[in-house]
Amino acid sequence: MADYLSPGVYVEEFDSGAQPLEGASTSTAGFIGLAQRGEIEGVPQLVTSVADFHRLFGSYLSENEFGEYRFLSYAVEHFFLNGGARCYVMRVAPTDAKVATNKSDSNKESAILSIASKNPGTWGNQVRIVVVPASKAKTQIYEVLSETQFRVKNNAGFNVGDIVAFEAAGQKQYSKVVASQDNIIELAEELEGDVVDAGLLPSKVLTTCEFTLHVFYGDEAETYERVSLNISAANHVEKIVSRSNIITVKDLTVGADLGSIAPFEVLSGENESAGKFQIALSGGSNGSIGNVTPDIFMGVDRGPGKRTGIQSFIDNDVVSIMAIPGVTEPTVQLSLVAHCENLGSRFAVLDIPREKTKVADVMTHRNIFDSSYAAMYNPWLQVFDPLDKRNIYIPPSGSVIGIYARSDQSRGVQKAPANEVVRGAVGLDCQYNKGEQDILNPQGVNLIRAFAGQGIRVWGARTTSSNGLWKYVNVRRLFIFLEESIKNGTNWVVFEPNDEQLWARVQRTIDAFLTRVWRDGALMGGSPSEAFYINIGRSTMTQDDIDNGRLICVIGVSPVKPAEFVIFRITQKTREE
Repeated sequence: MADYLSPGVYVEEFDSGAQPLEGASTSTAGFIGLAQRGEIEGVPQLVTSVADFHRLFGSYLSENEFGEYRFLSYAVEHFFLNGGARCYVMRVAPTDAKVATNKSDSNKESAILSIASKNPGTWGNQVRIVVVPASKAKTQIYEVLSETQFRVKNNAGFNVGDIVAFEAAGQKQYSKVVASQDNIIELAEELEGDVVDAGLLPSKVLTTCEFTLHVFYGDEAETYERVSLNISAANHVEKIVSRSNIITVKDLTVGADLGSIAPFEVLSGENESAGKFQIALSGGSNGSIGNVTPDIFMGVDRGPGKRTGIQSFIDNDVVSIMAIPGVTEPTVQLSLVAHCENLGSRFAVLDIPREKTKVADVMTHRNIFDSSYAAMYNPWLQVFDPLDKRNIYIPPSGSVIGIYARSDQSRGVQKAPANEVVRGAVGLDCQYNKGEQDILNPQGVNLIRAFAGQGIRVWGARTTSSNGLWKYVNVRRLFIFLEESIKNGTNWVVFEPNDEQLWARVQRTIDAFLTRVWRDGALMGGSPSEAFYINIGRSTMTQDDIDNGRLICVIGVSPVKPAEFVIFRITQKTREE
């Protein structure tokens, strides 16, 4: 209640109507797999184009190197080709993958700075670093106060612990800053000769000694100017280079007294007059296929920002469709399905092993699963491989998720993502006929088929659930959309007074949203009252619920179902009829 302490007119704002409720995104994908480069721990990276993926995760992997585990880049490419717009990608790597480093018995800098590629892979062996001398501040000395203490024109930029050089007549004397305040600088060692220069254009100057790092990888370049080995300074090399996308740096001199030596000389062993010093990284490895095991995809949970594999997507709340392209180990796929079920906000698209083409073999793999949060597609798709310049076969999951996104954008999540052309596919690994689909379709295996004059199309829209209520992909994804939209759009309700006024506002908010969903054609019924109902109040909550802070709203909706079997019954019409 506001305080009214003096006469006057007061205007107050308050909320009484329905809160606008936006629909949740249903077309943001999540992918997990092997890649040339990219972080293997942390949070998935947002990718908005194929070029974006190649910049963050590198190009295609060789079939000879990683075989059936190499399909992440192809899946992401065909996701965008088939209509996808946004996806999050998490890289995994074999347990024996290594980062490239500068460690070498012949390299002096390896004893000073530990430099490594940002993440494992042979890509790091192409990283080059150029070190050049630099200085962030300079000043002239106005007065000698003692053997090591000087009054200067401006002490800004001279930090305690910085190495400095006094330059006069082409000669340099090095020392270290002990104190710097109020235009008075104290050094560790005295300076020889006449150091005072009060001229307008001084010929004798005191400068800080830093270095600049130029980092190169392919056509990427990063520059970190005027960094220091002074651990207490804001421009310490570890602090500045921490934002690099190419390298990591660890200062091995922390705690050691290197004396009054310029950092460039410490790194290179050469005088600053050398001008530059180059460092090459080596020893990076992609690892071996023998060390690609299910656990690297399943991931580990080491806490926020340190999760890997599937577990890393716990930190992401926008992904709604997920796949691990080409990885068909049951333990991995079951982990992905469990992840989607536990969160209740995303849907898994599963591949079938390429070699399993016979109906009996397909059913053997299919029977492992029973979930409304997953769908299974077969066979693999024939596409052109830009790496080997020939046609290859890739798992369909990436293309299918792109079709999900395309269908969502053009028609809505209520439309079954089927009878849609698979873009970029020039053939199929095997051709299934109607008789074989008659067996597989009722069991929840969605086939991709080629039809004369109609191209290659997704010809199924079923989940892997044995529950008839949830047998269609669009029904489960519609409920994910509704649940996430209502959950995200009603956060304002938390901690509000749990009374009739709040119940009425919640009722109006959800009613307005579901009416809009009905008008978009996502719900059955000729009117909103036939399409859904909302109950909230004393009929849904007891006094015990209210006393324990629970607001319970019961919502029922009538989802549209796809016309999976189109039947025309035709008879002869006689003249007498």
